[in-house]
Amino acid sequence: MAEPCGGAIERVDGAQEVRRLNAELERRVAERTAQLEEINKELEAFSYSVSHDLRAPLRSILGFSEVLLERYAGQLDEEGRGLLGRVCKSCQQMDNLIQDLLKLSRAGRSEVRWQPVNLSALAESIAADLRKAEPDRPVDWLIASNLCAEGDERLLRVALENLLSNAWKFTRCQPRPCIQFGAVANPQFAFFVRDNGAGFDMARAGKLFGVFQRMHSASEFTGSGVGLATVKRIISRHGGVAWAVAAPGRGATFFFTLPHPIPSPNEATQDPDS
Repeated sequence: MAEPCGGAIERVDGAQEVRRLNAELERRVAERTAQLEEINKELEAFSYSVSHDLRAPLRSILGFSEVLLERYAGQLDEEGRGLLGRVCKSCQQMDNLIQDLLKLSRAGRSEVRWQPVNLSALAESIAADLRKAEPDRPVDWLIASNLCAEGDERLLRVALENLLSNAWKFTRCQPRPCIQFGAVANPQFAFFVRDNGAGFDMARAGKLFGVFQRMHSASEFTGSGVGLATVKRIISRHGGVAWAVAAPGRGATFFFTLPHPIPSPNEATQDPDS
């Protein structure tokens, strides 16, 4: 029996209404996305400007304080010298924080320039810089050779600097500190930075990559709480993901993925937990 004409018309009208609603939804999503992108750009520009403009007066305070300590220390009592020393230390800490905020801002604003990047060579260079900064500190470095990927070499260096510097810092209390850079194949190919340092409680891992989030108090380990947020932003801009596995007193392993990874043909991929 033929379907009544009214039923067919209702189906056509319903399909048209669904298409109209889908088009309207897509239009609204596109508008909201554009609005969010514009707001994020404005926030990034504001953060960059504020951080940049703060550095000049801060350096003036630090410079004059250091001059007072150098030239007039004999005219100050012990308490006065101590107070000026605290001013200098606070200025240096704030300058470090501003530098970290500028790095975070640049990580979100700068264009990604794609090219093959030898991550192993970057890790070796960063390790050499850390050794030069503290030549008397013995640290065992295990850096796999010829681990490469595609990405922005400048940004990826910033990400690795943050991860390796953290490993250097959090192994400070270990009698035999060890820092490793390598890659794993399972459950997916990922690069990693591993250390046998202080570690952290995985119950707090959800806050790990947030701005100003710290797993340890400033009295234990210095830092701004911005470095890992910068790492996450850089890896995300490359289309990858970052995560960590750790335990208190047993070190931490930070993993990250990048497009088109190239493991060494001469080395088996190493499991950091083996």
